[in-house]
Amino acid sequence: MLPSLAFTLLRRLSDGEVHSGEALAATIGMTRSRVSQLLKQAEASGLTLERVRGRGYRLVDSTPFLDRDAIVRELGPRGPKVTVEIADAIDSTSSELLRRAPRVHRHLLAAEWQTAGRGRRGRAWTAVVGGSLTFSLGWRFERGAGFLAGLSLAVGVAIARALEAAGCPGVLLKWPNDLVHRNRKLGGILIEISGDALGPSLAVIGVGLNVRLPEIARRAIAQPVTDCAAIAGAIDRNLLLARIAAELATTLEGYEREGFGAFRAEWQRRHALQGQPVDVTLPDGSVVHGSVVGADADGALVVDRDGRRMRLVGGEVSLRRAKR
Repeated sequence: MLPSLAFTLLRRLSDGEVHSGEALAATIGMTRSRVSQLLKQAEASGLTLERVRGRGYRLVDSTPFLDRDAIVRELGPRGPKVTVEIADAIDSTSSELLRRAPRVHRHLLAAEWQTAGRGRRGRAWTAVVGGSLTFSLGWRFERGAGFLAGLSLAVGVAIARALEAAGCPGVLLKWPNDLVHRNRKLGGILIEISGDALGPSLAVIGVGLNVRLPEIARRAIAQPVTDCAAIAGAIDRNLLLARIAAELATTLEGYEREGFGAFRAEWQRRHALQGQPVDVTLPDGSVVHGSVVGADADGALVVDRDGRRMRLVGGEVSLRRAKR
């Protein structure tokens, strides 16, 4: 994990200008040798630094770091009632909110770097300092887990809307929790629910988005990926996170009142595999073939198999475009 001193240096370098080793050492109150060590650690995390002989260091492809005050300003005084917290490095934003439960309703925790970010089916989530958005939002519902079965789909709709508003169009959804663009993964959603069967319940909504992934990070991911920079150029992560937070709050309030039914039609319009032939891998490893009909009222995916309809729920089910 990068120490907090490294993030202090990176924030100083985030303006894209050259900073001398002496000035950086004064910033953290340590030696130039320690500065060199910290910046080597930063490079190992995926950042690219330029060393300008006789002048100092420059952060290549610099991007503003997450700034709580900037995000709160974007939300505005009339914005959603969401508290915002930024961490430099953490194991997992979702794990941290779960540790704090139940006192995390409407609390958004974002991190520049996660050491144990989680994706669906136990996979690790790859993120890079300054180039990703990794955050979790806690939300309390009066109803139980059954009512929340379609929540990940509604959250996908909210994030796609926010990305469009931020100038990143053409984002589609892939059941149950992926955001994709031209068949490449842009982001993912992981929701963990706790509470009583009939309610109330707490949902911790974890989101990972690729904003600007360097090539070294792309090579470490075992599937085709894309980022917001490739789709729409430079995007301010603070502005993007504020827009996502606002859209999520509106969506979750609507979901509390109306359930998934209020978002079903829009989700189907945005579904990347809607009406297409697919291969479905079941929990026992067997594969069935069919075509996507859509989502039912509970958020389960309905697949047509030669006139017979199969209803799929999340968990260990995997959905892919048919190879044939």
